[in-house]
Amino acid sequence: MTYDLTDRTAVVTGASSGIGAETARTLARAGARVALLARRAERVAELADEITAEGGQAVAVAADVTDDLAVAVDRVHDAFGRVDLVVANAGVMLPNPIADGRVDQWRRMLDTNVLGLLATVRAFTDDLVAAGAEGRRSDLVTVSSIGSYLVLPDYAVYCATKAAVTHLAANLRTEFGPRGVRVTNVEPGLVETELGDHMDNPRIKADLAAWREAAPPLSPVAIADVIAYTTSRCREFNVRQVVVLPTAQV
Repeated sequence: MTYDLTDRTAVVTGASSGIGAETARTLARAGARVALLARRAERVAELADEITAEGGQAVAVAADVTDDLAVAVDRVHDAFGRVDLVVANAGVMLPNPIADGRVDQWRRMLDTNVLGLLATVRAFTDDLVAAGAEGRRSDLVTVSSIGSYLVLPDYAVYCATKAAVTHLAANLRTEFGPRGVRVTNVEPGLVETELGDHMDNPRIKADLAAWREAAPPLSPVAIADVIAYTTSRCREFNVRQVVVLPTAQV
């Protein structure tokens, strides 16, 4: 489908692959200027070149959401000016039994999925609020997971971080909504992304593969389509929460 995001400026975190990359492509095709934030500089540079070759506008910004984003914000502003659409998508999934005591993985998930989201929101709050005050569409999109509601062995910390994202988004809307900023929380089910590639437990990886065989995962394009749809609506209403599952996933 096509959407109209002409004259809007978007930031997408975790833009080097999966949902982030497809969202960046979709927003650019809808007319938005898109800043691509991710740790993998070469990947986002290639994506920016691809979008530009299609006639879109994109800038690659190598950045880690767990670090200070001040330099990244300056680069975005230098390229495109103020932002009015932020897709906070960066995240990691590293399941293991709690008994394994993988504090390194707990910290990485908390730092990226929760603190990284907070850092992203804070970095662009002034831009979003300014757009809302001017009567323009202004959007913060958080990417959580259906895992925020699930009770799964081995996924306790991951699910807890995604529950935090979902609850944080609901609370952010109480602060941002009255200031003209829409907050939309998207909760995908199984999606074909690289998240599972970073898991280091063979048994859990095999379980994930079996789930994907039983319920073929969605393409990241489907999630990008939802994000483009919600952010292209008229500013008078806010699609607050969207759960997106493969039809076969129950």
